[in-house]
Amino acid sequence: MRVSFYTLGCKVNLYETEVVMNNFKKNGYTIVSFDEISDVIVINTCTVTNMSDRKSRNIIRQAIKNNPNCIVVVMGCYSQIKQDEVKNIPGVDIIIGNTNKSKIVDLVEEYIKNKNTINLVEDIKKIDFEDMYLDSFETKIRAFIKIQDGCNNYCSYCIIPYARGDIRSKEKNKVLDEANTLVNNGYKEIVLAGIHTGHYGKDNYNYDISDLLNDLCNIDKLKRIRISSIEITELDDKFMKVLTNNKIVNHLHIPLQSGCNKTLREMNRKYDTNYFYNKINEIRNIKPDISITTDVIVGFPNETEEDFNETYNFIKKVSFSKLHVFPFSKRDGTKAAIMSNQISEEVKKDRVKKLLELSKELEIDYMNSFIDKKLEVLIEGYKDNIIEGHSTNYLLVRANGNKEDINSVVNIKINKIVYPNLYGNKI
Repeated sequence: MRVSFYTLGCKVNLYETEVVMNNFKKNGYTIVSFDEISDVIVINTCTVTNMSDRKSRNIIRQAIKNNPNCIVVVMGCYSQIKQDEVKNIPGVDIIIGNTNKSKIVDLVEEYIKNKNTINLVEDIKKIDFEDMYLDSFETKIRAFIKIQDGCNNYCSYCIIPYARGDIRSKEKNKVLDEANTLVNNGYKEIVLAGIHTGHYGKDNYNYDISDLLNDLCNIDKLKRIRISSIEITELDDKFMKVLTNNKIVNHLHIPLQSGCNKTLREMNRKYDTNYFYNKINEIRNIKPDISITTDVIVGFPNETEEDFNETYNFIKKVSFSKLHVFPFSKRDGTKAAIMSNQISEEVKKDRVKKLLELSKELEIDYMNSFIDKKLEVLIEGYKDNIIEGHSTNYLLVRANGNKEDINSVVNIKINKIVYPNLYGNKI
């Protein structure tokens, strides 16, 4: 039987889809593109914003329209939060949320046998970590390991704690075993993924993210360790000490969300701008050329023009290397959804535009700082005598090269920018 997949959302979803895909392969199924006719389609959904919900619904309907006779499986955050909406889409056969993902093959085979619709969305609040394991990854170059799930922060705008449950962590030896297997299978870079990655181990207090990073750094053939995202409040002295290791890449994604202290308090974030700024300076004292990217929400309830300008100016002061900008999305069940002074879509759209323009300026400024400098680039692709890959600070770099360069780390001296890429020569 032929199986296709569609993944929306974060790196955790990408990892989980990869695990499900591998389980189907091991059971004799053939994996095909989402655009091809399939017998089974698995859609891993997202619910972080209203737009994510809309995209999830559209993809489900598209899959059913293009494959009217296939078995449609919907899993993930959207189905966890809004299972009734998913049930009301004609043609959905199997619904799970953020549990039982390792059992999807069994559920499909149960459906084939009985032809009864399956709805297995369970209470997410107090559950154990669902162990998943990968020995290979579709990209062939960079592999993800899901080390953590859930979030206990309950930021006032965020639905994810309700979709993912409380924090829970993968047992350390299982993480290290998975990492060793991936490295022995040729992967040079590993990305640690989680819903609240920096809270890894906080559910047992005996072994934390810094301990894990230390142990991963001792894997000889592992060249790079990347963290998908980490909160500023998790960068304690212990973490800063680990950050000095050259295997930890020159890139951290640290969500800011707002550069206005009033808005940060109303968002229920756990820091102010002074704390954030001082921590960034600590990081740059350790890794001066580090790329620091961030998330920003604009149009949060009560955000005045003055508040937005504070955010704008703080972002310039920090000098991030790239912004991911989101208009505030009202999520039912969160505190921010019932706040007064909701901001109009027109104002949100204008503020997004201004920050995206600033993001491009900051990105180009950061790129320019590497002209005539050497970058170590992990080569991921080759076409027409041009090799392409990401540097340790996650800049996309191109240069003349050979197909044999793929999956090796190459030194490239940068000589020009053609946004969004850097170009240089192998040295």
